[in-house]
Amino acid sequence: MKVTILGSGTSQGIPVIACDCSVCQSKDPKDNRLRCSVLISYKGNNYVIDSGPDFRQQMLREQVRTLSGVLFTHEHKDHLAGLDDVRAFNFKEKRDMQVYCTPRVEEALRREYAYVFAAKRYPGIPAVNLNRIGKETHIELGDGLTVVPIEVMHYRLPVLGFRIGSFTYITDAKTVSEEERLKIRGTKVLIINALRKEEHISHFNLEEALAFIEDIQPEKAYITHISHLFGTHKEISKFLPKNVFVAYDGFSLEIDL
Repeated sequence: MKVTILGSGTSQGIPVIACDCSVCQSKDPKDNRLRCSVLISYKGNNYVIDSGPDFRQQMLREQVRTLSGVLFTHEHKDHLAGLDDVRAFNFKEKRDMQVYCTPRVEEALRREYAYVFAAKRYPGIPAVNLNRIGKETHIELGDGLTVVPIEVMHYRLPVLGFRIGSFTYITDAKTVSEEERLKIRGTKVLIINALRKEEHISHFNLEEALAFIEDIQPEKAYITHISHLFGTHKEISKFLPKNVFVAYDGFSLEIDL
């Protein structure tokens, strides 16, 4: 299975509009961070976790020609604002896009994209098939790929992470119960959010993310959902243990399930 980082930035992305800080003005391409998302590729099928505002740009950059489904972590705009652009795949592949989400996310989608779910369909709008999931649901994707949802708390908002075999992806976490950590244990490759060094009300900071990684004990961990307040890619790397790395847009890795 191949995992590609489509975006590794927080809700504003990097560079932030109108910001003159050293991170936003960095010439290092690893410091250009689109909104947080990953691409899962397995046996010719592609799946995206979250379709944020940069979804179109991410699909073009990675030259994605086929997409079988979108899994949503939660309903915040930086994770679902690009759903309209799945229609390009509808047109090309002549099929509805499979969307996997909680009832809470479904409510947001029906509100934000009312025209998609209208009784009278306007020509050319996206075609989606909603699959309701929750923390107790195992998702069976194509070619025997099983996804295990993991519930984490984004302050008071439930958010889903996803485990696929030996790989786990979690974003927007502030707390994770021991019950949900049990689903993660044994993970070999972990991608986890770490917003910045300073504490934040709804996201892991660096200290919390490293403590979580230490508890889970993956072989490798990558931090994502990074703010411009954290520092540059090179600066962040200096704070990390030898098995922890800074994710960046376009980075990909092969994972043995």
